[in-house]
Amino acid sequence: MWTCKTTWKKLAPLARTCSTLCRQNARRTVLNSDRRLPMVTQAHMSSGTPGSGGDNNLYYLLVGATCIAGGFYAYRTIKGDQERYNERMNEIASRANKVAEQAETYLPEEPRGDEAVETPEEPSPVAESPPAETAEPQTTTVTESAADPATDEPTNVPPPAPVEFPSHAPYLLIGGGTASFAAARSIRARDPGARVLIITDEPDLPYMRPPLSKELWFSDDPGVVDTLRFKQWNGKERSIYFQPPSFYVSPQDLEKVENGGVAVLTGKKVVHMDVRGNKVTLSDNTEISYDKCLIATGGVPRNLQVIERAGEEVTKRTTLFRKVEDFKALNKVSRDTKSITIIGGGFLGSELACALGRRSADSDLEVIQMFPEKGNMGKVLPEYLSNWTTAKVRSEGVRVITEALVKGVSFKDGKVEIKLKDGRVVKTDHIVAAVGLEPSVELAKSAGLEVDSDFGGYRVNAELQARSNIWVAGDAACFYDIRLGRRRVEHHDHAVVSGRLAGENMTGANKPYWHQSMFWSDLGPDVGYEAIGIVDSSLPTVGVFAKATAKDTPKAATEKSGTGIRSESETEGTASSTATSSTPAPPPEPQQKDDYGKGVIFYLRDKVVVGIVLWNVFNRMPIARKIIKDGEEHADLNEVAKLFNIHED
Repeated sequence: MWTCKTTWKKLAPLARTCSTLCRQNARRTVLNSDRRLPMVTQAHMSSGTPGSGGDNNLYYLLVGATCIAGGFYAYRTIKGDQERYNERMNEIASRANKVAEQAETYLPEEPRGDEAVETPEEPSPVAESPPAETAEPQTTTVTESAADPATDEPTNVPPPAPVEFPSHAPYLLIGGGTASFAAARSIRARDPGARVLIITDEPDLPYMRPPLSKELWFSDDPGVVDTLRFKQWNGKERSIYFQPPSFYVSPQDLEKVENGGVAVLTGKKVVHMDVRGNKVTLSDNTEISYDKCLIATGGVPRNLQVIERAGEEVTKRTTLFRKVEDFKALNKVSRDTKSITIIGGGFLGSELACALGRRSADSDLEVIQMFPEKGNMGKVLPEYLSNWTTAKVRSEGVRVITEALVKGVSFKDGKVEIKLKDGRVVKTDHIVAAVGLEPSVELAKSAGLEVDSDFGGYRVNAELQARSNIWVAGDAACFYDIRLGRRRVEHHDHAVVSGRLAGENMTGANKPYWHQSMFWSDLGPDVGYEAIGIVDSSLPTVGVFAKATAKDTPKAATEKSGTGIRSESETEGTASSTATSSTPAPPPEPQQKDDYGKGVIFYLRDKVVVGIVLWNVFNRMPIARKIIKDGEEHADLNEVAKLFNIHED
């Protein structure tokens, strides 16, 4: 009764207001049309006596009842929503207690979880970290309770203690590649107490990808597949991992460590982003909230549709080269099979062709490379230099098939048959598809992020920000270059620089991305090049070459710089390095035909240099960067080439 009375007090003014509005509208209608309502007489409207004007009273009654019913419905709806909200809050508040109860239920009494990790004699569900100096690959996995697959119920085997996820990460980095690691270091440099969580679907800690197609293949160590350590061209040995396991903190300790740190959650994939709620959902339905988030998911290798449609037997004999597992698998294939065919003539395909070709000199392995262009790197290098590169690849023992368009792939008589459009047929044991990279943008739909229709990847602003509290770096970022327009770059140096800048901006730097990233490729220890800007063979080019010396090789360049990953030293250079030599450069020496020992290739658009390739010329990238940044027309590019000192011995 008290509730009804209270409700009426709240709704009565609304009902009276509605009735008043109805009367006013009725009077306004009569005045405007200069006629009476047929159902109501004038006497009844003005001074009807009690009991008269029954139709008018019925009208008011219906209006009032409708208003009361609507108000009651609104009240019940609001009250129901409040009850559901309270239930939801109670459920969220009780999650921590449920997790603690489950942990107590599944935690074995002897030995305790923390004692099991420290005691070498006892089996431990958490893998013990190897010594820091070995830099072995370390995976931070989440161990689940043993269960019967038929009933999905826990078995009688005592389950291990579950690893706790951090429920919140101030800095959440999605992806475990170069961009994520660069961002993590940048965040920690500006915010020493920051807590950074990296989530990756790979089982490995962050590592560099370039050695997977370069130095690792030239190692003399038979255990290189396990150690993933290699000798650089300068003879120094290092691991592909950026840091040893001791550098990181465990995910379950991230919220507890006093001075923060970087934790890596491996083997987990982010499948959904709630941008409004600032949280992500993992593949096992775990939710983690964040304050700032970086998307550095990189990309996945493209495949040919004819291979995808060829069936299971062909798929099993095809490698899409990208990760550590791909390197290990292809290394095993190269030792167990007699023939490998690489489809693709770009950077990755040419590097793998040279690496496998050199290995074939000590075995019976046949290495075939095919691509639709007229020469290796035909989309990047001018035709004359592309043809020279093709001859270099053939000299490594590779059978190169140019102008090859794959029409169909099938498996017959224990061999993979590749049918070309011109009728040629190539039989092989294994295929390596190196036909490009597709940026990973699966989170765009759930996060409401824009994907560029021309270049792919997430569209970001000058600060690499996609939305409030969300940044993108590396291969997945489509950014605006103030000099060259909107671009998307898939190279190591761009991942380093964009990741570093995104990390700075996540801590409040608000810096624009203006850096011209470089990339490099090595065809073994003797031939290599570095490039910057737009290098497209369809653009007009001007090449200036000189006679090469023993110092003009990737091996000599790394001996001088002390690092095999050239961008690690190159990005520290500044544009002030464009000063010319104090001594005048000698005139270009006459060259023999098809002798491109070292030189500089300028790519022009509207008579302005937009790209530069340094062919066997190293540690001169800051000069090239400044030339592109200036954006000036040059009357004589031979004079510009002197800035690179290519004529010095």
